[in-house]
Amino acid sequence: MSRTYFGTDGIRGTVGQPPITPDFVLRLAHAVGRVLKKTEQRPTVLIGKDTRISGYMLESALESGFNSAGVDVVLLGPLPTPGVAYLTRAQRASLCVVISASHNPYPDNGIKFFSAQGTKLPDVWERAVEAALQEPPSWADSAGLGKARRLDDAAGRYIEFCKSTFPGELDLKGWRIVVDCAHGAGYHVAPPVFHELGADVIAVGSEPNGININDKVGATHPAHLAAAVAEHGADLGIALDGDGDRLVMVDRTGRIYDGDELLYIIAMDYRRRGALNGGVVGTLMTNLGFEQALSRQDVPLERAAVGDRYVLERMLAKGWQLGGENSGHLLCLDKHTTGDAIIAALAVLRALVEQGRTLEELTRDVQLFPQRLINVRVPRGYDWDGNPEIRAAQARTVAALGQAGRVLLRTSGTEPVLRVMVEAREPGVADRHARALADAVTAATG
Repeated sequence: MSRTYFGTDGIRGTVGQPPITPDFVLRLAHAVGRVLKKTEQRPTVLIGKDTRISGYMLESALESGFNSAGVDVVLLGPLPTPGVAYLTRAQRASLCVVISASHNPYPDNGIKFFSAQGTKLPDVWERAVEAALQEPPSWADSAGLGKARRLDDAAGRYIEFCKSTFPGELDLKGWRIVVDCAHGAGYHVAPPVFHELGADVIAVGSEPNGININDKVGATHPAHLAAAVAEHGADLGIALDGDGDRLVMVDRTGRIYDGDELLYIIAMDYRRRGALNGGVVGTLMTNLGFEQALSRQDVPLERAAVGDRYVLERMLAKGWQLGGENSGHLLCLDKHTTGDAIIAALAVLRALVEQGRTLEELTRDVQLFPQRLINVRVPRGYDWDGNPEIRAAQARTVAALGQAGRVLLRTSGTEPVLRVMVEAREPGVADRHARALADAVTAATG
């Protein structure tokens, strides 16, 4: 059975349009509750959210849906996605729900689930939930209804967990750091972590009002961070996205470092300390220059499908500790079960502090290939692979690039678009081929 509602990162869409409506979300929670009760008599579910105004409405719908199935609920309030995943393990909960559309603008929202172990749930579980959605509801009687309570110190617990991943003998005294929270879930969490480790912290993007999440701030708009670093004469800048699982960093010169470069720093530091177990897992979008830099250090790279859940699956299968995406989802499995921007930033800072070197120095061996990514709107669920015109255009591009680049076409799991990516040694070559391929897709689907 194929999935109707779940994409690569839960269920996401525009608020007020199916499936992101309160009636559907209530039914969704009820269906999840019924699936849980097949193996657990009295499940407990944690619910966290980012700072979107629609989070209030969706939180209430989830709470009602779970309670109606006889499931207890613990409300965490605004908290980064990895913080919710951590507390699920710490509280020995059955699973958790995060209400967030990550890096999307505020009119969107989404629902994503994590297991009792704090990991993304497999496709088979999502199919079981979708099957339950097709069944009539089975409301618990009054004696069997679930209860709800709020965990008031959720943010404080997560702050202490993040700090625990940084060596106790080190501190950040003398560092002036700008932290851009994207007006998102990390606004009251990320600045205290770095401040309590000794840094002089300037918090920006830390005044959420329900509609300004990711609005020209955060990891998806790093120019804002670069400008703030220059304005405050800071040593470093750290940017999160709206739900706190993506990381981008900026040095004092304003240079921006993406997920591939930061993952390289972390991997080489693990190897320096004798802590690198095996290699690194990336994705189909991982830059070829990053792969070549790892290869020169005899560190293998394995590519997974795009999406941190698939990166995690390959990491677990290989028994490796490090993985991530160039978008900034970085996983350090010796520290956390999921991608965490704060913890990844602390791993980078550890390398900088212990080695006494800069971001530029630690990434000198990485020569990233220019990538040109164009999103072409297509009907939702469109099978581009079955279109001979698109396949022919793709083959022509691959042949033209040869060994000097890469081509990737993939359907987005969160938007009705086909992502066209071309990677080449020269920016103009990447741009020209990407535009030609995108035009071919538009013509074939128009």
